[in-house]
Amino acid sequence: MKFSVIIPVFNRPDELHELLLSLTKQNFSDFEVVVIEDGSTLDSRNVIIIYEKQLQLHYLVQQNTGQGFARNNGMKIAKGEFFVILDSDVILPKDYLQKLSSAIESRELDAFGGPDGADEDFSALQKAMDFAMTSFWTTGGIRGKMKDPSKYQARGFNMGVSRKVFEATAGFVDPNQGEDIEWSIRIKKAGFKLELVKEAFVYHKRKNTLQSFAKQAFSFGRNRVNVSRFHPGAIKLVHWLPSVFLLFSLSITFFYFVNTALFQLSSCVFLIWSMGVIFSSAIQNKSAKVGALSWLTSISQLWSYGLGLPLELLRKYVKG
Repeated sequence: MKFSVIIPVFNRPDELHELLLSLTKQNFSDFEVVVIEDGSTLDSRNVIIIYEKQLQLHYLVQQNTGQGFARNNGMKIAKGEFFVILDSDVILPKDYLQKLSSAIESRELDAFGGPDGADEDFSALQKAMDFAMTSFWTTGGIRGKMKDPSKYQARGFNMGVSRKVFEATAGFVDPNQGEDIEWSIRIKKAGFKLELVKEAFVYHKRKNTLQSFAKQAFSFGRNRVNVSRFHPGAIKLVHWLPSVFLLFSLSITFFYFVNTALFQLSSCVFLIWSMGVIFSSAIQNKSAKVGALSWLTSISQLWSYGLGLPLELLRKYVKG
């Protein structure tokens, strides 16, 4: 068997339903699906019943361990040569597995990470969230648009490893908090070939509200510090850019009271950035509404991540 698709799920049967539906539409048939119910109080049994005759489906129910360890348990019972790890809130294009198979074989990959995007029928807010997470105007270049695919650090919403990689590295060593990035770094240190496969993209539904999106971005900043516990060099200059942006934004108010020239200059720079976000998103999504919302989501993403990283670093050093 070529692929085992590994899906941890926690209280999200509706999301799982959409993902499994997209798997039934794949133009590639050599795969099984392993769903790990990670201690849910709202389980997915009714969804599993719908798809167990349409897919080669295995359903593992366990006490809550966190998504990293749930994935490990799924890979332990999987039978495929290559494990494809997906979050339950993604939807696959019909040629996803076919393109992934071709890339793995032609590029002789041991592991991969894929990008995400917004489908046409997603809400305006979901499209704006996608823009904030993938745009040049934020830090989206490190999330699936880099020129050198070998520098990519795979994310758990869309990544995969060969059975050989899993057996050699023992999978995730943390239940959440940047566990995917940590494993990506460890896979490369072990000498395996992990690269970005741009054509193996997924549609990613993300969060439902601006508040939950900001909370997630804050946790991403904290998670980068957690990864540095395992890999001291994990925090690089690019990861500080959101914090720099946050300080720059706060400085505009400060300059208003102390220096008119600096206030005007910083306000002009912020305005140019804002117009770049709004117009780029509006053109990309063919929607002025999405453009306006993208300004809010981009601010939220940068400020929240920019606050999460230094606060977690401070907490780490205070604890010793």
